[in-house]
Amino acid sequence: MNVRRGHLPRERGRAWRRTADLALGVRFALTGGREGWTRALLTAVGVGLGVALLLLTTAIPNALQVRHERESARNDFTFSQERPPRADDTLVVANVGTDFREDSVRGRALEPEGPRAPLPPGLEKFPAEGEMVVSPALKRLLESDSGALLRERLPDRIVGTIGESGLIGSGELAFYQGADGLAPLIDGGRVTRIDRFGDTDPGEQESDPVLLLLVLVVFVVLLMPVAVFIAAAVRFGGERRDRRLAALRLVGSDSHMTRRIAAGEALAGAVLGLVFGAGFFMVGRQLAGTAEVFDISVFPSYLNPSPLLALLVAVAVPAAAVLVTLFALRGVVIEPLGVVRSGRPARRRLWWRLLLPLAGLALLYPMVGNGRENGDFNQYMVTGGVVLLLVGVTALLPWVVETVVARLGSGGVAWQLAVRRLQMSSGTAARMVNGIAVAVAGAIALQMLFAGVDGDYTKSTGQDLTRAQMEISLPADVPVSPAAERLRDTEGVNTVYDYSEGYLGDARLDPENTTMMTVGDCASLREIARIGSCADGDVFAVHGAEWDGGVDMAKLSAAGRKLYLDPSYEGSPKSREIPWTVPAGVKAAEPSRGLLAGIDRGGFLLTPKAMAAALAPGLTGHAYLRLDESVPDVRDYVRNTTAAIHPLADPMTWSSTERTDRFDAIRTGLLVGAACVLALIGASLLVSQLEQLRERKKLLSALVAFGTRRRTLSLSVLWQTAIPITLGLLLASVVGLTLGAVLLKMTATPVRVDWSGVLSMTGIGAAVVLAVTLCSLPPLLRLMRPEGLRTE
Repeated sequence: MNVRRGHLPRERGRAWRRTADLALGVRFALTGGREGWTRALLTAVGVGLGVALLLLTTAIPNALQVRHERESARNDFTFSQERPPRADDTLVVANVGTDFREDSVRGRALEPEGPRAPLPPGLEKFPAEGEMVVSPALKRLLESDSGALLRERLPDRIVGTIGESGLIGSGELAFYQGADGLAPLIDGGRVTRIDRFGDTDPGEQESDPVLLLLVLVVFVVLLMPVAVFIAAAVRFGGERRDRRLAALRLVGSDSHMTRRIAAGEALAGAVLGLVFGAGFFMVGRQLAGTAEVFDISVFPSYLNPSPLLALLVAVAVPAAAVLVTLFALRGVVIEPLGVVRSGRPARRRLWWRLLLPLAGLALLYPMVGNGRENGDFNQYMVTGGVVLLLVGVTALLPWVVETVVARLGSGGVAWQLAVRRLQMSSGTAARMVNGIAVAVAGAIALQMLFAGVDGDYTKSTGQDLTRAQMEISLPADVPVSPAAERLRDTEGVNTVYDYSEGYLGDARLDPENTTMMTVGDCASLREIARIGSCADGDVFAVHGAEWDGGVDMAKLSAAGRKLYLDPSYEGSPKSREIPWTVPAGVKAAEPSRGLLAGIDRGGFLLTPKAMAAALAPGLTGHAYLRLDESVPDVRDYVRNTTAAIHPLADPMTWSSTERTDRFDAIRTGLLVGAACVLALIGASLLVSQLEQLRERKKLLSALVAFGTRRRTLSLSVLWQTAIPITLGLLLASVVGLTLGAVLLKMTATPVRVDWSGVLSMTGIGAAVVLAVTLCSLPPLLRLMRPEGLRTE
């Protein structure tokens, strides 16, 4: 019992001594004069950059959620067949959005039908006809010289700006304009009547296991380099620190106490780094409100990190600093007369380093072949497997660098200086490039995964860009021929093919067979079907078209057969149901994958004289334009002409393919995150390089004093960077290709290596290191002065 009573005070005493040792290390870091402050500041800057990016990353889910909520809150189109009747609380909304160059401009025309009409988020009152309220970004664009073309399209007087609650980002281009006479144009598509804003039935998006896998891997790949850099930053100034620790041994501290003091110094730098990181985050948060990356912008208020994740960062970073320092000192013998590290160190063992990537592969292997058919991928196994593979890069790289540089032979003076330095401190060189190697390995794997599954989320539109580049859809009350003439007179338009189109049925209500009716001149009709002789007044029936699968065109085209243009369907608003009798002498035509792309166009083809005036209300106009691509802003000239023809005319730019929105959003998020990580990599590498140069200040000065040329020393520094980065990029390529192949196998996708992507990712990593090395040359030249030998 007495032993037990004495045991607790001894344990408390040990805990108190350990805490005191850590506190003493903190004190040395903060009161150690210029040397201590310099090291603490370097550590704080390195850790702070990583912490800032971690905080920004933890804020991304909240930012995306807020953007989604803002988008849902202002939603005004439900495409529902049931629309509220006109009342004093209803609003008619028309989609008048447009594009300007490569940017999308969200636009709505508003016609309130009563005093209680719902007001869109971000607006204080409705704009009157001839007035508009615009987003701050659109206002700046319209007032600038570069927005002159867009100003022609939006001539209304600006009477206010949209508030933050009505926008999804600070860079969004959006406007609301007043309108009158929209009610007769209600079609449930571009024009609709609503009694409130917001999603009435947002529904649930079907879960796609492959997209969820992409999200998981993107987050791991983006965060791993940050963690590696933070771990490297807490070891800045390691050699000078060890010499100070030898002095502590001389005055009586034991080895355990010395290591705890070193951990306390690292703890001080890490805590200071948290402060710096919070400051960097606040600055970055404000800058994010003025920046737009890959068409994504946010308001600063969106970037609020989760309190739990922020607390995790605040606890994990100092704890990691202590653990990394203790781990780094495990192989260093600190004696009262110096640090035993100048002797030949023990060779690094390979076996345990291979266990990390092998364990990662073991976690991922059970999910190979899952694809989309076997449920979601286990997120913990995916995260653990990818993390272990990428951590394997940091474990293997020191062994690779040590093994290779030990075998490097003779060469020039610069080469020998670099090789000897690497042989003495290969671990320091490996730590410097660990982050870039991890980033490149992850980027190569993601590049392979995105390239492999791209075909599953990208489909052909069938649009032939060699025949047309734009399509104009006209409202039903706009005649197509005069509109086509105005389009032909537009600068940069070479050819215009115009058609009037509608749907025919064999009954007024719920027809059993439906087909198309297309009206155009003979030249235009030849663009969409194979027809023989043609004269104005002819009617053709296209037989065997893919469009009319299951429809017997021979029966439908029998002379005297009564068909109905724009038939009605049960449960839908009543349509026009215009009767049309098939005339005698209908000519046969063959389908052709022509201008109206997608599938073979079928149905009836009419020349203008064959169309009775009674059919006009049931037909809508379409124009297909062939453009002179050498004319600058030719598409915006077309959009301006289209807006002048009718505000609801819809100009569409053709593209050969279209990609799933969610897949596109993930890819965009990856590009934004990769840009941030690359910026961190560059900044952290520069800090690391400057720290290493500062460590060797006296050595460099001594070499210059003995007559070594500055060019030779500069080349030696370049070789010291080039050798480990080359080895790191080679290792990263191997690990990245392995991880990419496993991820493709998991998604049941054939393994294909996108060598251009691999080379581009590797080249980007090398370019970042080269830029950092060039930026470090001016400080290097300043350090190579005889004054550097002066000491106190």
